[in-house]
Amino acid sequence: MRRDLPYALSGLALGVLLLGNAALAPDAAPVRATDVALVLVMAVALAACRRYPVPALIAVSAAMLALHVRVHPGASAAFPVLGAVYVAAWRGHRTSAALASFIFLGGFLAHDISVAPAGRPGQQIVERTSLLLGWFVAANVAGLVARQRRAYLEQVEQRVVEAERTREEAALRRAGEERLRIARDLHDSLTHSISVIKVQAGIAVHLARKHGTEPPAALLAIQEASAAAMRELRATLGVLRSPSDGDRVGLARLDELAERTRAAGVPVQVTVTGPPQDVPTEVDQAGYRVVQEALTNVARHA
Repeated sequence: MRRDLPYALSGLALGVLLLGNAALAPDAAPVRATDVALVLVMAVALAACRRYPVPALIAVSAAMLALHVRVHPGASAAFPVLGAVYVAAWRGHRTSAALASFIFLGGFLAHDISVAPAGRPGQQIVERTSLLLGWFVAANVAGLVARQRRAYLEQVEQRVVEAERTREEAALRRAGEERLRIARDLHDSLTHSISVIKVQAGIAVHLARKHGTEPPAALLAIQEASAAAMRELRATLGVLRSPSDGDRVGLARLDELAERTRAAGVPVQVTVTGPPQDVPTEVDQAGYRVVQEALTNVARHA
């Protein structure tokens, strides 16, 4: 309602101006209650033009034509209609705005011709009609431009919101991928290391029993703890071992992997046939993981 108040106040101000202009004319007719009622109708219609542009445009045009016929306020009678035409075009009713403009201009011109005094009134009528025509064309064009500008600003705002949402989603996705990459690396690295510890502890226990001595309790505890840690680690992080762009391993690090396995007492020989070839990152990482898993299984069951 507060946004409609300026329209109503503007309509009342224009109505007072119209009635005052008509009352001060040399051959003015007295202002009657009907004329005041027409001004009030125009003001109320202007107040509603933002919500109901087409009905308001019809009411304003009819009221101003009637007022022009009754008190002859001149071209100023078109001011409220110009405002209603602008709002209608701005709200997307350009056909109604253009049609109302032509109807008002036609009624205005017809009345001027019917009451024209003797002499040469034609030039004055043409000049005033041309002026009004320019005003109405400007009002229609201004309304269309304002509508297009509003649509453009809405699109820009929507694109900004969409870009911000996309950036937030990308940041969350990158953070999630980084967490998964760390978890996968922990799984693969720790699984391999714990397997080596378990194998070494098992070998030590086996050698101790082979020589007829009881293995130390600490060694048995290491063997059991490493086995339990292996099971828990696989249960917790095993689901995260899917390929990821964030992994930084590849076939170029097979020698390093083989060296760690040899240190655990498992003989490993790396054989490379042919020159190295560039392969997709996913294939490179998958090859490394396959070899790592195979060596881990060998060390576990050795």
